Amino acid sequence: MNEVVSEIDYIQFGSKQIDFRLEFSDRKSLGITVTPEMEVLVKAPINASIEKVKEKIRKKAPWIIKQKSFFLNFQPKTPKRKYRSGETHLYLGRQYRLKVISEKQKVKDETVKLKGAFLEVLTSDTSRVQELVESWYLEKAKEKIRPLAESLFDEFIRKNNLSLITFNFSLRKMPTRWGSCTDKGKIILNPELIKAPKGCIEYVIIHELCHLIHHDHTQKFFDLQNKEMKDWEKWKMKLEHLLA
Repeated sequence: MNEVVSEIDYIQFGSKQIDFRLEFSDRKSLGITVTPEMEVLVKAPINASIEKVKEKIRKKAPWIIKQKSFFLNFQPKTPKRKYRSGETHLYLGRQYRLKVISEKQKVKDETVKLKGAFLEVLTSDTSRVQELVESWYLEKAKEKIRPLAESLFDEFIRKNNLSLITFNFSLRKMPTRWGSCTDKGKIILNPELIKAPKGCIEYVIIHELCHLIHHDHTQKFFDLQNKEMKDWEKWKMKLEHLLA
């Protein structure tokens, strides 16, 4: 029976860190596999040096990143909401339990508010819960995202000497995008971002701000994005997992 020695290590590929599990065993060649759980598994001959192993991983890095991105599309999706008590809903990255308080008599002022670990909805018409919650989310997006975008815009303009560009911003629901930057320099963000942590929101804003200078995803674009937000990939990944 072959003895298998396993260890965890990583390589740096540009701005990306690729973690991998390395297994040494009695085999002749080195093999690299990306599992559906997005784990990178490397199987190497027992006498292979760690330097040679990492060199091979770096050569295969573009393929590894592509495979991980492919499997990401098959991660569990957020189930369709039914807007009933006990359901979990996100706000700024934190989970809250929905608590529907249904009054028998007509409620003069229907309300949605955070109370401890709960998102409380007060209404006499439970068919309106979804509408009330979505309206609450939109108001919170206007309240939180716009000033954050304006602050990041001012800083971006100052750092990159773009004084002639004015702040042009709006919130709009988009089925497949978190944000966009038009040819005329208007930044559009999806109000659904209010469900994500602040770092995720900042990442999307900075991504779109970088498009004010570089319209396509060229290397210059990513160089600028790296300069503006060193850990953007962490927040991008968190956003993809959180609101997939």
